[in-house]
Amino acid sequence: MTQFIQLHVLTSYPPSNLNRDDMGRPKTARMGNAERLRISSQSLKRHWRVSDVFEEALAGHIGTRTKRIGTQVKEKLLEGGVKEKTVENAAKAIAEQFGKVSSKRPPEIEQLVHISPAEQQAVDDLVKRIIETGNEPTEEELSLLKHDNMAADIALFGRMLAKKPAFNVEAACQVAHAISVQQVAVEDDYFTAVDDLNDHSEDAGAAHIGETNFAAAVFYQYVCINKDLLLDNLNGDTELTQKALSALVESMTTVAPSGKQNSFGSRAFASYVMAEKGSMQPRSLSVSYLRPINTDNVLSDAIDSLQNHQQKFDSVYGDCADSRYVMDVENGLGSLSELKQFVSDDGKANYPQS
Repeated sequence: MTQFIQLHVLTSYPPSNLNRDDMGRPKTARMGNAERLRISSQSLKRHWRVSDVFEEALAGHIGTRTKRIGTQVKEKLLEGGVKEKTVENAAKAIAEQFGKVSSKRPPEIEQLVHISPAEQQAVDDLVKRIIETGNEPTEEELSLLKHDNMAADIALFGRMLAKKPAFNVEAACQVAHAISVQQVAVEDDYFTAVDDLNDHSEDAGAAHIGETNFAAAVFYQYVCINKDLLLDNLNGDTELTQKALSALVESMTTVAPSGKQNSFGSRAFASYVMAEKGSMQPRSLSVSYLRPINTDNVLSDAIDSLQNHQQKFDSVYGDCADSRYVMDVENGLGSLSELKQFVSDDGKANYPQS
């Protein structure tokens, strides 16, 4: 049966603007008839994927998101002295393997594509061959650009190319939008900037006046990983699968979204993590916060609500996981290293008894 890993994470952020909407305000969502702060799934995955944690743990196994694969090919071919017509045709043909070429900015493609290191290497090798021979790529050579040796981040978060379904990769990791456990009100920060060279002889006012929005909250994050699919996406590479899971756990717990960090310094580590493993149908525990936690001790009460709902689900549906591990900073329970071992391998279960 399919093995799932579920992660339930609580992280407290001070006043911040981690993920902005089109008006520059912190993103929100209504849940339980109350406005909550929200961090989009896309924002979370982006910051995890480009973090130092991923880079160090998965060096050589991280993909690149770009529209410029064709443009990159064109530049290299021109530098190699290939005839201009051959350059145009070759760059377009290679770009078309990864998406529809833009009519306005060829050979750039219309949508971002996630390219694995192996695929990038195949493109580079083909470019070298074109420079050496001066010939356009054959259909057989173009078909070899797709590689099964997939990048770890593509294996986790997937890839969808409408024009090239053969290049699609089903995501092994589902990431929910993070939501605040309590009701929030977005506040306005009125600020001024002073001109240091202004001697106030003519104008004693501020050189700049502005306003920014912020809010503070404890966020609930939920991630579900299909371990079997992740292993399959990585061609059965058990060691790389374990590294990918370990990197995901560490980035989830230690990497903060970068929005307005210089203005708010709102970096934070997770205060609580419940990890679950098993073959049962996955379920989020966001219902724990359908009623907002508007108490004086938000974090502690949020932990209690999460654990209570987990136990109630087990009582009604039967055990929803084969094993669990809890890291609880509030109560000094567990450790990040043990959590990573539990998720990535067969680490020892650790769950507080009520």
